[in-house]
Amino acid sequence: MVPEGVEIKQQTLGIKEGLVAGIPVVIGYFPVAMAFGLLSRSVDISLVDSCLFSLVVFAGASQFMALDLIKAGIAAGDIVLATFLLNLRHLMMSASLAVRLKEIKRGWLLFIAFGITDESFSVASLKSGKLSVRFLLALQGIAYVAWAGGTFVGYLIGTALPAAVQSSLGIGLYAMFTAILVPEIKKSYSVLFLAAFSGSIYVFIDYFRLLPSGWSLIVAIVAASAAGLLFVKDEGREDRI
Repeated sequence: MVPEGVEIKQQTLGIKEGLVAGIPVVIGYFPVAMAFGLLSRSVDISLVDSCLFSLVVFAGASQFMALDLIKAGIAAGDIVLATFLLNLRHLMMSASLAVRLKEIKRGWLLFIAFGITDESFSVASLKSGKLSVRFLLALQGIAYVAWAGGTFVGYLIGTALPAAVQSSLGIGLYAMFTAILVPEIKKSYSVLFLAAFSGSIYVFIDYFRLLPSGWSLIVAIVAASAAGLLFVKDEGREDRI
């Protein structure tokens, strides 16, 4: 038992920890990015444009949505607006991580902000220890390479895969989220509560169509973040929700 008033020095996470933490993300990203490359080819988007899509946007849900909108002939302005609304959740993620990044130089924030995704945020926010630029860039960098590489590979050889394999590529993202959440749920029932709470809100809003498409996800994230802040007690670490 730690005596009252004694501060425990946290381990500063580095490049090695970032790369190891990013392995589950890579396993999930690569097949899903292959599915994106395969679908973009079917929409008659060139290889260069497909790769630039992943290199510049780097947002899986937005990229898949954009493909559907492009296929439907939606105007470019509407696609940009829909993507913006879908990615509003990143504001909440950035705000949450900012609490743990007070000592990081502002010059690095642009790179870190670009690399924030649902998956990298989940890994970083659930990781014990002191976050560092090296940890975050390693985590986000390995995920970025996997996403861009998967898009390239999927575009080139995706059609050569059996139909059953092609249709199952997208499930990798859900398997990755399961791999991230289950170990944390075993350590903390708070994580289980927040996951169930946010999922329930999303299903309720989406099922009854209370809000336009895309807003249900945003509301679920905001509500779960508020619940974590207000009701969930810290379980031994001040840097976790």
